[in-house]
Amino acid sequence: MFRRLPGDEARNLVSTTPDTAVVFRPAVVTTPAIVTIVILTWRVLAGLVRTISRHPIVAVVLAVPSALCWLYGWQTALLLVAPVPVGLITWAVIDRASFTHWVGWRLLAWWRLIWVYRRYWQPVMIISGLGRHLRGRDYLPRLGKVTCNAWADTVTIRMLDGQAVKDWADRTDHLAHGFGAPSCRVQVVKAGRLVLTFPRRDPLATPIQALPIPTAPTVGPVEIGRQEDGSPWLLKILGTHVLVAGATGAGKGSIIWSTIRALLPALRAGLVEIWALDPKLMELSFGRALFGPHYAATPEECADLLEQAVKVMQERAARFGGVQRSHAPTVADPFILVIVDEVAFLTAYQSDRDLKRRVSAALATLTTQGRAVGVGVLAALQDPRKEVMTIRNLFPDKIALRLDESEQVDMVLGDGARDRGALADRISSNPALGAGVGYVRLETSPDPVRVRAAYVSDTDVRAMVASFATQGGEAR
Repeated sequence: MFRRLPGDEARNLVSTTPDTAVVFRPAVVTTPAIVTIVILTWRVLAGLVRTISRHPIVAVVLAVPSALCWLYGWQTALLLVAPVPVGLITWAVIDRASFTHWVGWRLLAWWRLIWVYRRYWQPVMIISGLGRHLRGRDYLPRLGKVTCNAWADTVTIRMLDGQAVKDWADRTDHLAHGFGAPSCRVQVVKAGRLVLTFPRRDPLATPIQALPIPTAPTVGPVEIGRQEDGSPWLLKILGTHVLVAGATGAGKGSIIWSTIRALLPALRAGLVEIWALDPKLMELSFGRALFGPHYAATPEECADLLEQAVKVMQERAARFGGVQRSHAPTVADPFILVIVDEVAFLTAYQSDRDLKRRVSAALATLTTQGRAVGVGVLAALQDPRKEVMTIRNLFPDKIALRLDESEQVDMVLGDGARDRGALADRISSNPALGAGVGYVRLETSPDPVRVRAAYVSDTDVRAMVASFATQGGEAR
């Protein structure tokens, strides 16, 4: 405690122990003035070098006018420097996109670093428990680079030694409120380094109209919406199975119909077959003409159709065994996509035990053996609990739309998904804001991605059916 006292104040302190006459005085070592000056000078120079290395553009912008003003006077400096801002303004007016890409986002990132993150870094870290104050010294995670884009800030940080990713994932709410953002997401870059994403606005707040039907047949990843960063949302359906979970009105139909819409050219070319199970008789019945004989509505028909898909899968496996390990769609062996609108109605909520057993066994067989032979399953349900969907772990790719409870997020996307920023329970129940919005967790990546599926209206579905019946019906 004496070390923090300035000068020789410690000499005047006397400490005694009770019931004794022992008196002791602390030893004080006087630091030479030259040592103090050297240390302060070194800190100033190190801070200056660090600031210049971190902000070279800002350093040049400030140093050049100051040097010109000192060498030639402010009038000459003004004449020499004035063309630069005029040129930047002209650039921004003529080509705003390139100016924003090369200059705008960098200036915004510098401003956000100085005014937001560095300004509040110490109190947010200490109060949230991510930093420590020990013996008069603050131990803080190191704030790194800040980059900005059209919708969010990404902040690179270096954790303290001994910290875990979970320490940060458990405090995303503290970080979001501390830096004035609606949410925060944590992503691991490498050992000891994280990237924090702080959205500034929601680019998915506006509904997306139905996307154009592709001109060329494709079974590869199909575009069904947009990701939060503005890039297309490409959903992989060949070589995987997809589980979609969401409450009533969350937008499961948008994902189903956007997928069907993207597959229409391949369906017309004979490279894809869509087998539809519609136990609710409300969603897929609009496009019944698209599915031909592969449509089922009653539980008995659904069980029969699933068992038929299992037979096709087993027949292909017998032919492909020892010949090929992956499936390439052809007219002779098209890719089969089995779509189940409300899978829980056929499993957990089915009163007929025999039908329930048949459906569960067929789905388990398809999801465990169908990928290699070109049979995929796209299943949708409202209740993701284990007792409702016992085979949910057999779906490599999962999509969580609006859910009712925070615990359901990890049930759908896997443990830790909500801590990493998949706040599916906070998606708005207003259809204009939240319908079709969700989080995707792929088999190849543990980090959830926020997306929004395009809305395919009843008019769009009828137009799809009419176009296919006119152009594709004769081809069959």
